[in-house]
Amino acid sequence: MIIPHQNDAPSKEAQKQSVAHLMVQRGVAGETSKIVQYDVPFEPGQSVLDGLRWIRTHVDASLAFRYSCINANACKECMMQLNGQVIYACTARLVEGEMHLHPLSNKDLIRDLVSEIAPPAERLLGISPQNSEDIC
Repeated sequence: MIIPHQNDAPSKEAQKQSVAHLMVQRGVAGETSKIVQYDVPFEPGQSVLDGLRWIRTHVDASLAFRYSCINANACKECMMQLNGQVIYACTARLVEGEMHLHPLSNKDLIRDLVSEIAPPAERLLGISPQNSEDIC
C-alpha cells in the first residue's frame, strides 16, 4: 500500500522544479509496514541522505533513519536498501523520479529505515537503572 504524504499543494514554481519521489518503508517491528511517498526537490549532486534530511526538516520530523558522518562514508551508520540494493545513503546519489528505500532486510527492524546494526556483543542488553553499575 502506497500512501502519498500530505503536503500543502505545491506552488507553480515547485511544480516546474525537478523532483525525486522517495518511496519510504515506514513502520516498526512486529507491525505491518507501509510505503509513504515523499517528493523531494532535486538538485544534481545531492545524496539520498540529503533527501532524507530534507524530508525530516521540511515535511515529517518523525521519519527515522540513522546517520553520523554526512557524506564521508566513514561511520557506516546510514546503510539501507535502495531499489533492492544495499547502499550508504551518504554516498548514493539522489535521482529524478522514483526511488524505493527500505531498511536492511537481513537485520532486525527497529523503526522505518533503522535496523539493528550493532553486533550482539556490543548491545547494551539487560542493563537497567537497577544494575547500571555494571556499565562502569
